[in-house]
Amino acid sequence: MGIIGKPLKNIPWQDKPGNCKGVVWRYTENPIIDRNPTKRCGRVYNSAVIPFGSGFIGVFRADQTDGKARLHLGRSDDAIHWEIEDEPIRWKDEEGKPYDPNYAYDPRLVELDGVFYIIWCTDFGGAALGLGMTRDFREFIRLENPFPPFNRNGVLFPRKINGKYMLLSRPSDSGHTPFGDIFISESSDLRYWGRHRRVMSRGGSGWWQSTKIGAGPVPIETDVGWLLFYHGVTTTCSGYVYSMGAAILDRDNPSIVKYRSADYLLTPEMPYETTGFVPNVVFPCATLHDAETGRIAIYYGAADTYVALAFAQADEVVEFIKSNSELVYGDNVEYR
Repeated sequence: MGIIGKPLKNIPWQDKPGNCKGVVWRYTENPIIDRNPTKRCGRVYNSAVIPFGSGFIGVFRADQTDGKARLHLGRSDDAIHWEIEDEPIRWKDEEGKPYDPNYAYDPRLVELDGVFYIIWCTDFGGAALGLGMTRDFREFIRLENPFPPFNRNGVLFPRKINGKYMLLSRPSDSGHTPFGDIFISESSDLRYWGRHRRVMSRGGSGWWQSTKIGAGPVPIETDVGWLLFYHGVTTTCSGYVYSMGAAILDRDNPSIVKYRSADYLLTPEMPYETTGFVPNVVFPCATLHDAETGRIAIYYGAADTYVALAFAQADEVVEFIKSNSELVYGDNVEYR
């Protein structure tokens, strides 16, 4: 099994500790972004990073000191130590007029044919997906919103499939429930979206993803299919708990789930995950990966307060998913 893509020799990495029992392990110096990283930004989390030039660039969710979430740029030489800009990203529409969102959070970032696309949750008569692009991370152009409210967790695939752009999302209501399934939509021009299909349902024989699920980082193309990390949520006596799972989608038709982990890969255990503005949250939003070594660096939001980092080997993750697979169709459970 191998990753299909480019090598990334300067990927951040820390070897798997000898006492690690899982296939995903945490960076020992977590969190990599702490509280109050700039004067204006009180908390940074649920953010996206990508290689750029000789280093790395990121679009970060920053809850500012007025309490509102906005998107900020960050730069790094090693993808671990980040310099976050104090001013938020300024957007213009396709005619060059200012078009800043009222709020913006939980971005994903992907490069498609030399253009960098950002998708996030914005205000469009309620929580909905915002979509924008940049070629140089200096000028940012907002495109048409893909869908009406309510929708979250929009994730673009890193290439066209059968000539179409593909977008994962999670339709929702005005709050955070009750809808909790991942859907896929396609477009020929990033403007008009259709052929909506349900990909994955919440639930299963376990409880960790019983309330809702949502796509996480941009899917990683592998020999066996698209490797998708996602978050699963359960409801406990003390509130929601967000954990991380993974699935493998068909390469030619990613509405088909080939394998899906019955058990979580990572769940809140460390103090920076269990204690914060929203406790008990592991929320993956981005990965870096090296096609030569199969190394994967996973960036996740911790407790809606910090950015944290974890690592994995692609072949180990895929083998774990395949050997612990459980496909969910509504309330019916099929084992593979």
